[in-house]
Amino acid sequence: MQVAILGTGTVGQHLARGFIGRGHQVILGTRDPGGQSAQKALAAIGRGVRAATFGEAARAGDFAVLATSWEGTEAAVRLTGAANLAGKLLIDTTNPLDFTRLAGELALGYTTSGAEQIQSWVPQAKVVKAFNIVTATHMVDPQLAGGPPTMFIAGNDAQAKRQVLAILQDFGWESVDIGALDGARLLEPLAMLWIRYARQNNHWTHAFKLLDKKSA
Repeated sequence: MQVAILGTGTVGQHLARGFIGRGHQVILGTRDPGGQSAQKALAAIGRGVRAATFGEAARAGDFAVLATSWEGTEAAVRLTGAANLAGKLLIDTTNPLDFTRLAGELALGYTTSGAEQIQSWVPQAKVVKAFNIVTATHMVDPQLAGGPPTMFIAGNDAQAKRQVLAILQDFGWESVDIGALDGARLLEPLAMLWIRYARQNNHWTHAFKLLDKKSA
């Protein structure tokens, strides 16, 4: 499959390598395919990827992954164009974080979420929240002492969520579907909990795991 990754940062790079390693082709969506940021990302990812504009990447991709910082998310989505994402899965990895204050806080919540905002900008896309509660380096093949961690997802389209669950399994995760997209109102604050723990312990190598007596 062709995967459009919208964003050239660390998250996009790690996920791109994960998809390429599993036989997919990756198109990196960016404002300027020939610019310095895009070229650095292409070099970091290696083979199996090319750069295109946001709109071109989304149009060519079988599905898309939104991997932007929150402050750049709306602009990236607008540049991508709702029509280019219509009917397609859009995996939302973003977190609406505001770090203008030292401790950082959510820019949205708890009566809406970043994922719901994104869905409103691309109403015909199938937005699924995932990958937002762990560092980029552990998004693919997480190797942690407690075994496979748990990734929670939320979305309104059942088929799109099944596709994301399959991706997560392939990437080495246990996963839990928590229901409709408004569940992102819980998952985005969970990212803040992950960040607080990281800061207090001065490391970023942890993840959540759901323990359920029914599956024991």
